[in-house]
Amino acid sequence: MNSILALGRYLFAIPILIFGIFHLVAAGEMTEMVPLPGGVFWVYLTGVALILAGISIIIKKHDRLASFLLGIMLLVFALSIHLQAAMDGDAMNFLKDVALAGGAFAYGLLATPEE
Repeated sequence: MNSILALGRYLFAIPILIFGIFHLVAAGEMTEMVPLPGGVFWVYLTGVALILAGISIIIKKHDRLASFLLGIMLLVFALSIHLQAAMDGDAMNFLKDVALAGGAFAYGLLATPEE
């Protein structure tokens, strides 16, 4: 079970880390999706949060907290950014964020507490 959880940790954290890098590299393209003023700031902040969550999960430092906060952030994004597109027939990003949030919550529950 521990080796499966370790593999799952990397399979989950590495894409989260890469999504964070994408936010920093393509911030200008993502800004139009942000429903708040100061869009590019929020894209950069999200990128940094994703990178820190990915690193935290990989190195197992505060990984449970990081995964729960990541799950909450992803649900907020699903509901505030992607829900309207899902209701209009393009549910891909909504479902991706909901699935990743579920994975984050599951990891947060299964991860062993830090010693």
